[in-house]
Amino acid sequence: MTEAVRIPADVEAPDKIIASFTARQVLILGGTGGLLYAAFILAEERLPLPVFGGLALPVVVIGILLAVGRHDGISLDRYLLAALRHQRSPKQLISTTDGIPDSPAWIAANAGPVPAPLKLPAKGVGSDGLIDLGPDGVAAVAEVSTVSFALRTPDEQDSLVSVFGRWLNSLSGPVQILVRAERVNLADTVADLQRSAPQLPHPALAHSAREHAAFLSDLSARHDLLRRQVVLVIREPVVGSQGRAAGLSRALRRLDEAARVLGACGLTVRLLDARAVTTLLLGCFDPAAPGLAEGEIALPDETIGGRR
Repeated sequence: MTEAVRIPADVEAPDKIIASFTARQVLILGGTGGLLYAAFILAEERLPLPVFGGLALPVVVIGILLAVGRHDGISLDRYLLAALRHQRSPKQLISTTDGIPDSPAWIAANAGPVPAPLKLPAKGVGSDGLIDLGPDGVAAVAEVSTVSFALRTPDEQDSLVSVFGRWLNSLSGPVQILVRAERVNLADTVADLQRSAPQLPHPALAHSAREHAAFLSDLSARHDLLRRQVVLVIREPVVGSQGRAAGLSRALRRLDEAARVLGACGLTVRLLDARAVTTLLLGCFDPAAPGLAEGEIALPDETIGGRR
């Protein structure tokens, strides 16, 4: 007889060391207390106790906020460190492998800061759709369909969870499951409905097609339409210059195993080609940009031409 075990949602939460505080929080609070104690020892004979307490109060408040405060799910100390790194990092980045020379003196009296090289984790996308991560190996990207879990019976839900757990237990390398929202462009769907409406065999069907096209046009005009996309990323390391082919075959084999196991849940795993991966990466770099179809993105080795 199997017994269901409830797994908490915060399985990656740091361990509590003292009371309900983690090691990071204990270090911040202990460091704040040690700093105030050292300052009190040095200023004991120079400052009255009420004056020292008034000066130490802001330090205590800042230490407590850094230890227990959070912003958008991130601890406040890490958030401030990230803000400091962003403030000190160059804002103008260009893709180059060579050094960036200083601007000539005759361009302007104040040329401003020199751009910095743009360092990306991905070196490029191959013709087979796999992402070259340089020393970190290669990554295969696939799009996974979804199933309705809430509408299933308890036995069906247990079966889906068992199959998914079987796949997780069979993993032999790094895997990332990315759930992202992307914009939906209904212009092509509306154009297809309007174009095919006169060719339908019955006037009632043609009228329904035109009404549905009008409904979709009004819906896209009044709302920002989004759709959920589930992306499965499988990474394999590459050892040596001759190990890329072996890494590619291992990544594709692991992706085929995932498609076979997850197929028992009714999920479809589709390997993305080079054009689809390029479109996905562009969408991740600029989520607010209008969505583009896979055919509208030119690969690096393709000639860009105008529309006919």
